Amino acid sequence: MSALFEELDYCPTPIGALSLRRRRDLRLGVDVWEIMLGQEFLMTSHFTASEVALGHLGVGACRGDSLEVVVGGLGLGYTAEAVLSEPRVADLRVVEYLAPVIEWHENGILPMGTRLIDDQRCRMLEGDFFALAAGDGFDLENPGRQFDAILADIDHAPDHLLDARSDSFYQPDGLRALKRHLKPGGIFGLWSDKVTDQRFLDRLEAAFPEAWAEPVTFDNPLTGNPFTQTVYLARADDG
Repeated sequence: MSALFEELDYCPTPIGALSLRRRRDLRLGVDVWEIMLGQEFLMTSHFTASEVALGHLGVGACRGDSLEVVVGGLGLGYTAEAVLSEPRVADLRVVEYLAPVIEWHENGILPMGTRLIDDQRCRMLEGDFFALAAGDGFDLENPGRQFDAILADIDHAPDHLLDARSDSFYQPDGLRALKRHLKPGGIFGLWSDKVTDQRFLDRLEAAFPEAWAEPVTFDNPLTGNPFTQTVYLARADDG
């Protein structure tokens, strides 16, 4: 196979065919890793600024030390890596629906190798983030356990879903169910590949006493123009 393109893995999943590929961008002179679900891009190493911002902004909004954090959606690992770069974080649970994605990190075939797996603070959980949010939470051994922050990077945007199973999560009742798993004053963070959607922000404000949006603007290396995505944040009741 050409060194300019390599499919590193391909496998069927319950929500479509998943593939990981590496290609050489000759114009920029860099290797690019891409995760595809069918014909849709799930993530690319070309654009990571907003995924990194989700980790930093989410932890930055937390109070106190020895923070316990959940990240929903592993992907190439940039959100989880940003969380672990924060010295106040003591425990990170990463929930990933697609087992092959976890295996890519265990095998070290992604740009960051096994850094997440090697960090003693980080644990991977294969599971449905949305079902866990609606149920007993993100620690199977301690149902109902609460966390300082829960950060989600799964769907493209609240109105652009990978599949229909997550639709109810983005409604006020679904967000209130998620809020049960936060400590008093805890933070919920959500990544979106679109500019701020006031309709979703209204739903977030209906579920949380405090909610806001943080636009993340970066230079798109493919177009040379600025591009804006969004990190939504909300704080749970102080109790």
